[in-house]
Amino acid sequence: MINNNLKNAREELELTQEQLGQILGVSRKTISGWETANDPMPFDKLVLFCNIYHYSLDFITNLSNKNKKTMIPINLNKKSIGKKLKELRKSLKLSQSEFAKKCGISQTTYSHYETGNHLITTSTAYAICKTYHCSMDKLVIEIEN
Repeated sequence: MINNNLKNAREELELTQEQLGQILGVSRKTISGWETANDPMPFDKLVLFCNIYHYSLDFITNLSNKNKKTMIPINLNKKSIGKKLKELRKSLKLSQSEFAKKCGISQTTYSHYETGNHLITTSTAYAICKTYHCSMDKLVIEIEN
């Protein structure tokens, strides 16, 4: 998912794993784990990386081959993301169970994301966006009224 793009972006920026780790507040070993897909990259760290280096979530997760950079809020709003998930699910006329099953997660886990009780994980956001052909950037950006 993001491992190759993260590594390529880091190398393009001429940063070592150690340097990127310092910027993101994690160890070099953690960066290595993300780049080799041995460890999942937390969503908040992915957003921070994308914002600092002007990458879109869709580009860095390989949902798009174009980098349409949009500033993503650093403090992700779980309730807003949940509301967008619910709107997407309802637009598809699916139950929580049907929606979750297609993405390979449990209905209970999905429900926690949709109600805004938990911040969605990077892998789940990716699975949803890949399965339902939607933008990860649009999923997390709050719409201004």
